[in-house]
Amino acid sequence: MKIESEKIELPNAWAAVKLGDFVENEKGKKPKNESKTETDSHHIPYVDIQAFEENVIRTWTDGVGCRVCYETDFLMVWDGSRSGLVGKGMNGALGSTLVRIYFPSMVNDYAFYFLQSKYQQINTRAKGVGIPHVNPALLWNYDFPIAPLNEQKCIVAKIEELFSELDKGIEALKTAQAQLKVYRQALLKHAFEGKLTAQWRAENQDKLETADALLKRIQQERAQRYQQQLTDWQTNVKQGSLVQRAGKPKAPKPLPPLTAKELAELPELPEGWVYSYLSDLGDLGRGKSKHRPRNDPRLFGGIYPFVQTGEVKAANRIIRQYSQTLSDFGLQQSKLWPTGTLCITIAANIAETAFLGFDGCFPDSVVGFSAFEKIIAPEYVDFFIQAARTRIEAYAPATAQKNINLETLENLVVPYCSTPEQKMILNILEERFSIIDQLELTIITSLQQSEALRQSILKKAFAGLLVPQDPHDEPASKLLARIKAERTTVAKSATVRQRGRKAEGE
Repeated sequence: MKIESEKIELPNAWAAVKLGDFVENEKGKKPKNESKTETDSHHIPYVDIQAFEENVIRTWTDGVGCRVCYETDFLMVWDGSRSGLVGKGMNGALGSTLVRIYFPSMVNDYAFYFLQSKYQQINTRAKGVGIPHVNPALLWNYDFPIAPLNEQKCIVAKIEELFSELDKGIEALKTAQAQLKVYRQALLKHAFEGKLTAQWRAENQDKLETADALLKRIQQERAQRYQQQLTDWQTNVKQGSLVQRAGKPKAPKPLPPLTAKELAELPELPEGWVYSYLSDLGDLGRGKSKHRPRNDPRLFGGIYPFVQTGEVKAANRIIRQYSQTLSDFGLQQSKLWPTGTLCITIAANIAETAFLGFDGCFPDSVVGFSAFEKIIAPEYVDFFIQAARTRIEAYAPATAQKNINLETLENLVVPYCSTPEQKMILNILEERFSIIDQLELTIITSLQQSEALRQSILKKAFAGLLVPQDPHDEPASKLLARIKAERTTVAKSATVRQRGRKAEGE
């Protein structure tokens, strides 16, 4: 395999070797005997992935059939999605998915940072169809630039100084990111408790309605919507387009009023606000698809967009992309929802929301909501579900695949106010969320730039550009010659011992 290496002109006192010709390495092995607790016989910690990444020891071993690693090593993930990731070593029995790496007569942290600079390349060029693993032909054929020993120490010290400053900056950015999330939720909470519009209400008393008037408008709208649906159904029956009673709309079922106990558990609302059920404010329905969606409309006749749960979560308020489609046959077993339908996920990622940006279908893991727009803005409901997500998730049973049912959303209690106040709430949220979104984007960009800066520091380090060279330092060529001589001596000693054992056996 041909290994592509970036050609860098090294300082005169430096040298370069193939990594595999220089490094000592050993892959880990699963212990024969393990214990979940540390005992006198099982006192060696088993260094698996969790121990490597989180410093959490889960089992101990007696050492039989194990391969040992040390604090003076550093470790590399050999198998799995994070293959090529390196970390500082620890004492214990080496895990089967890890490799211990040691550089003799070297500042090992210098070599550690070199391999850290190669992580992205090693990880993206891993081998294996099922479980990826590090490609040895790539790893061991890297040209490893070796600085004089004293300069290695200076380079490591400078890297750690710069990384420490960089990490402080990253920590501050992540703290700001978390604070923005808290602020976003606080805004939503205050919006639906009437706190964001308290001053507006004081200045616009003439635009407010009483709670009784709001409830009456809801009841009238529900009745009018049902009557219109019934009229449309009857017209279709007369025209012969409906021959069964199965499609007949059902009269709206009045939901029980909230009890005093239920109201006591909810935030107190301002005067003129009222609590109502979500099903009183619009039409709710689960998606469905008995027919398997298809990806290629040219082959399968798929012309109707089919939106999946993940695409609702990934959307930025409006769903504009989809990966699957339904054919005419598939549509007969599903439903085409109109543009602007609010999609609410009820499985896996619960209460994620986004509006359809086109007419489309979705599975029964998504609920569609069409607001009665004369009484409530769809965006108002969208923001409220974002505010109530934690409460909605609490209804999901504690199972591996979390989900809620349609009834949970039908019975979701929504704080409801007059139309002018709804518009004011939306104006305030849109304005402030726009600022939050811009700040979050700035933070994400800064975090990306921080990672790019980290790689730039490493690149300079191993090109001899991070610290000045000292002409009095022993050149790396002498270090390599000494290491080679030491290896030759060790090899000769091993040969003598082996011959001695053979002679004794005779």
